[in-house]
Amino acid sequence: MTHAMSRTLRAEGAAIFLLALWAFHLSGAPWALFAALILVPDLFMLGYLAGPRVGAICYNLIHSYTPVLALGAILYALNIPLALPLTAIMVAHIGIDRALGYGLKRTSGFKDTHLSVF
Repeated sequence: MTHAMSRTLRAEGAAIFLLALWAFHLSGAPWALFAALILVPDLFMLGYLAGPRVGAICYNLIHSYTPVLALGAILYALNIPLALPLTAIMVAHIGIDRALGYGLKRTSGFKDTHLSVF
């Protein structure tokens, strides 16, 4: 990956973070909920206690947009009132991670990500 590509993906993450903040605001949920839950997806790093392969799988599961949006859609379909705010929090977390350069993990190690510049 080139530096230009990495910058583009980081900018995209920042834009998604801002859109997720807006979605959270529109949900009407209290900002205390946002503050309390924004770092919860990082608990999936505990998978690294079982090794780099399991850790990468656990981390990537909650740090990928597709599973998070699918979970949000399921919660919405089940008429769970917190579906939008919870989904917005998780998407915001992913977005800010990407903006900061924390990408999806490779099984070779925690610091090897899809945003790594070789």
